[in-house]
Amino acid sequence: MNLRHFAAVAAALSLAACQASNQPAPNAPSDESSIAPILTGADAIDVHSYAKPLEARVTHVALDLEVDFTAKRVGGTATLDVEARPDAKQIILDDKGLEIESIADASGKPLAYSVGANDPNLGAPLAIDLGQARRIVIKYKSAPDSPALQWLSPEQTAGKKYPYLFSQGEAINNRSWIPTQDSPGVRQSWEARITVPQPLTAVMSAPKAAEPITQGGMTSFTYKMDHPVAPYLIAIAVGDLKFRELGPRTGVWTEPSMLDAAAAELSDTEKMVSAAEALYGPYRWGRYDVIVLPPSFPLGGMENPNLTFLTPTFIAGDKSLVSLVAHELAHSWSGNLATNATWSDFWLNEGMTTYAERRIVESLYGPKIAQQQVALGIDALNKALTENGGPAGADTRLHISLDKRSPDAGLTDIAYEKGAAFLRMIEANVGRERFDAYLKGYFDRHSFKPVTSKIFLDDLRTNLVKGDAALEKKLRLDEWVYQPGLPSNAIPADPKVFAEVDAAVSAFSKGGDPDAAWSHWTTDERLRFLNRLPRKLPATRLTALEKGFGLNAIRNSEVRFAWLDLAVANRYDPAVPSLEEFLTAQGRGKFVRPLIKALAADTSWGRPIAVRIYAKARPLYHPLVTRSLDQLKLVN
Repeated sequence: MNLRHFAAVAAALSLAACQASNQPAPNAPSDESSIAPILTGADAIDVHSYAKPLEARVTHVALDLEVDFTAKRVGGTATLDVEARPDAKQIILDDKGLEIESIADASGKPLAYSVGANDPNLGAPLAIDLGQARRIVIKYKSAPDSPALQWLSPEQTAGKKYPYLFSQGEAINNRSWIPTQDSPGVRQSWEARITVPQPLTAVMSAPKAAEPITQGGMTSFTYKMDHPVAPYLIAIAVGDLKFRELGPRTGVWTEPSMLDAAAAELSDTEKMVSAAEALYGPYRWGRYDVIVLPPSFPLGGMENPNLTFLTPTFIAGDKSLVSLVAHELAHSWSGNLATNATWSDFWLNEGMTTYAERRIVESLYGPKIAQQQVALGIDALNKALTENGGPAGADTRLHISLDKRSPDAGLTDIAYEKGAAFLRMIEANVGRERFDAYLKGYFDRHSFKPVTSKIFLDDLRTNLVKGDAALEKKLRLDEWVYQPGLPSNAIPADPKVFAEVDAAVSAFSKGGDPDAAWSHWTTDERLRFLNRLPRKLPATRLTALEKGFGLNAIRNSEVRFAWLDLAVANRYDPAVPSLEEFLTAQGRGKFVRPLIKALAADTSWGRPIAVRIYAKARPLYHPLVTRSLDQLKLVN
């Protein structure tokens, strides 16, 4: 333990003791630098939070909540430990629709508070007069329309018997059920007691702190996260859940009827953890469990610590889509350990993770599969560059401006694939062994800390470039991060990895029959084929594809989506029943949004189909999905 760390720990212990008695610390912080670990500088300003953490910040959140399925609310208390400057008069929290009943200090003395004007994206500031309080207790309820929480009726679950609740906090939705400073730069430890009706189980993104206690028809579950984490990583799921061990430190939760299929698909999870550790250092979160949620979960996966949330659409029966699990696991280093301080640097989470995901896939499944996924990623990047304004588009930068915009505006393949391409370029120029050592050191140096693009580039220059002017010039670091488009030193895809598939695309495009090789192609090869076909095809050619490959009935969700995307673009009526089944059976935004938007944009053919399907499917979809689709005015 170095001296600086020792001093920080000593100060924290002194502060904690004073917080317990509601007294100011004897050596309270007197300047901005001692309110740590908060970053300063323009690049660390979070435009998506009302918090002023350099004045007063939340360090720990303790939740005691009851889940009410009838009212569709969670309610109870949130007890916040606060670190503040001696002259701080208030602490500012983020609030989106919370119904505040009271706020008091640790002794029960009421504290004055006010809720400011509401912003559609950000919610409202919750300003609390601190006085000398360093622990505050907020009694509250979430609103029934909390955008973080999705409430499912029994009919919307696999078992059809019990209701279900799950949360999705990223990017700024947790402020709708937890009163705190909802900024990724303000890391907080946390604990929770969650009380739910029997026989339901509550799981959270933290280690279990005690055995459940049942009384009066209700069961209380307790969890505790000792590490400071970004607030968006606090997550909950409640339902008829069962657990199965996958390995010594891995396991899966899901509904009983889905458990066998989920466990079979996830059987390589323990190997993935070991492969990731070999690359990036020890896994620091204890267990790595996952939960396979109902099909309405809006994302492929969410990297909540200790408990990755997964869509069931990754279950293909042949492990062909488990790179999703490798991606979420990799977030245990890039995203959860070292976290983007603001959403303008989302690429630091997702670009690094996409790069790491493919390294894990290579370790377990071989270089060809990894290189095919790199090539698919480059295809996705080229599409994203076009969709975001072309080579000069401002949103094709890695570090982007999101001022006065939702952070969701940065959730594109620019962050994922340009970020991954940036790291591949560095690896190619310095060598894999040297770059692996660098990344392992980077995660050590920035563990449990927020980071910015500037911090990452400074770290690169200090610990990898090390004053080598020729290397600095070759890497063009600032161009990659701060300039639009794709720099010319990007590493192209290996043309050989899809040679057979690309030849089949060419042959079919010239009028040939569907290639019989489809039957032994991998999922990635099938995706390459469908996505590389001409976007405009006559019905006769689409019929040849469908009959040759059985695309309307295919169960692999990624391949099904690629086919339906092509079918909608060509107004192909025989695919409409398959399209309706697909859009009403799952709510993954990656699939749902582009298909419904494409239908809605086609006013004569597609829009009536979109109106009919969306009216039926909307109750299944999460608020994160309906928020954008409702703007299409498909329902009255």
